[in-house]
Amino acid sequence: QVPLVESGGGSVQAGGSLRLSCVASSYTDSYMAWFRQAPGKDREGVAAITGDGSTRYSDSVKGRFTISQDNAKNTLYLQMNSLKPEDTAMYYCAASRRLISWWAFLLPNSYTYWGQGTQVTVSS
Repeated sequence: QVPLVESGGGSVQAGGSLRLSCVASSYTDSYMAWFRQAPGKDREGVAAITGDGSTRYSDSVKGRFTISQDNAKNTLYLQMNSLKPEDTAMYYCAASRRLISWWAFLLPNSYTYWGQGTQVTVSS
């Protein structure tokens, strides 16, 4: 098991910023990602990062969000800037020790371990 614990969610106005954190109880050394799910919608891949630091972003957040990791602290981050009301969702951290193809980085089924989520609400 690789328990993941997210934090950093909250309520902000449009244009504001938040930084999400995800602490992993053990070093995953493979792939980690952030997903989000709004009420009534499918879970959506937001950003992913590999063990060597390669990243991938969804088109909806590219240029506004930045994924990063601190391996010494077993912590994954998501810096979210220029937030929009459509970014409102529950945000989940995910991890996988299995090989994931580039095209599948942002697919939920690619990941084995999931956190409980942290809510982000952006008001207009």
